[in-house]
Amino acid sequence: MLIVCEITRIDANRGEQGHMKKQSIVTGALILTAAGIITRVLGFVYRIYLSNTIGAEGVGLYQLIMPVYGLAWSIACSGFNTTVSKLVAAENARGEVGNMNRILKQSVAITSVIGVALGAALFFAAGPVARVLFRDERTVLALRILSLAFPFMAAGTSIRGYFLGLREMVVPAINQVLEQCVRMGVIFALAGFFIPMGLEYACAVCIIGIVCEEAVSFLYIAISYRMFKSRNSLNKRPTLASGQTLAMIASMALPIMLTRVSGSLLSAAENVLIPLRLEAHGMSASQAVSMFGQVTGMAMPLVYFPTALLTSLSITLVPAVAEAVAAKRENALRGTVTKSILFAFIAGIGAACLFTVFPRELGTAIYNQPIGDMLLVIGLMCPFLYLQIVLSGVLNGLGFQVFIFRNSLLSSAINILFIYFLVPVSGVYAFLLGWFLSLALVCALEVNKIRRSIPFKIDAPRWFLKPALCAGAAGLAVKWAGNRYIIPLLGAKTGLFVSVALLAAGYCAFVFLTGCIDKSDMRRLIPVKKSLAK
Repeated sequence: MLIVCEITRIDANRGEQGHMKKQSIVTGALILTAAGIITRVLGFVYRIYLSNTIGAEGVGLYQLIMPVYGLAWSIACSGFNTTVSKLVAAENARGEVGNMNRILKQSVAITSVIGVALGAALFFAAGPVARVLFRDERTVLALRILSLAFPFMAAGTSIRGYFLGLREMVVPAINQVLEQCVRMGVIFALAGFFIPMGLEYACAVCIIGIVCEEAVSFLYIAISYRMFKSRNSLNKRPTLASGQTLAMIASMALPIMLTRVSGSLLSAAENVLIPLRLEAHGMSASQAVSMFGQVTGMAMPLVYFPTALLTSLSITLVPAVAEAVAAKRENALRGTVTKSILFAFIAGIGAACLFTVFPRELGTAIYNQPIGDMLLVIGLMCPFLYLQIVLSGVLNGLGFQVFIFRNSLLSSAINILFIYFLVPVSGVYAFLLGWFLSLALVCALEVNKIRRSIPFKIDAPRWFLKPALCAGAAGLAVKWAGNRYIIPLLGAKTGLFVSVALLAAGYCAFVFLTGCIDKSDMRRLIPVKKSLAK
């Protein structure tokens, strides 16, 4: 919240005029956060349902396919979503509605062609991909079905970027929730028919849900754009030639796309290697896929669940920081960066406390699976995981896409080295150790990069020490009370829920009492509403 409000203050003082009324950044972030929380809650219901119906091996099979989906999104969507958002924000600030429309139309055309090409390629190459990369024939059907989603996914991404660039967050937020609802509805409706046919078809029905999700999402976002355009008289002639806008799109989209594509390829390599190297550690193929499913399909999503607000802030920071940099407001940017780091550490250390105090209880209550030890280890990474989300938003806003690309390569290289050489010796915990080291190194490099552009002082007591002491005090107190009184009195699940709520309340109270967040910070939490004059 602090970062968003600080940048709202920046925008309120800019004195520039643009074409359209825009929501305050606080309002936009809160809308996206609400949608993110709803989506994550629904997603957890979905994952719990999957883990209970298809088991850890089925989840592992599903997780093998998801990097292909992520790779396609990286190629067709990632660069264009952020690029359209930034370019539309800049053109809207200048009142150039015609340029906004040209940017959008060209981006939709490019992404649609890419989506169709990717879909055709995967459909015909599904067999070799399943046999050579995944070494599991059961993924062929799911891969062919997945190829049908790519054209819809690609065509809709630029339109979402358009709304984000205008800070019209309601449409993307509704779209996000709609996607999850459609996916869940389709799977719940078809699971009873497909799952008894075996894991191959159980995995296929999950992918059918994704295809339906992307198709409905595209229809909704396209209709919303036509309605928005008719309401706002967006028919002004562009002042930029087609070649100019294409050059602008390419210069921004390609570095972002390369970063995401390399990350997706390396992530896919990691996901393929982990089960194989676990087999080298002594596990059977089934046990290796089950362990892989527990780590990537159960423990990791649970650890990332509390990041809804940070993810929303990262999205809203990209166009907002870009505008603030153009206005050369260095002092305000410095305050924004320091508050973003503070908030990321407060959230990350609080989450680490939760997952280290109740790891086994959470794993059993949510998934009924023995993932407590893995949840404990991954939970300790939360401060770095959460910090990197916010730092990525700041770096993208500052225009350091190539630097992010290099860090992504470095991080994946470290992970792959640990997976290949140490997982056969020490098992899955070697992978988690490598992931932790790569996160710590990348966060240090990113903080140093930002400090070289916007010098600021590292406030270690306020960022690290005080939140850690607050988390330790709240965790010890609630753990003692939970084991001695709450859980025995209320039962395992209800007692755990009450204990988690008390832990969150106690941690927040200690954070305020120790001065991690003071009254001036609270005043900045009040949204500053503004509009850009036509």
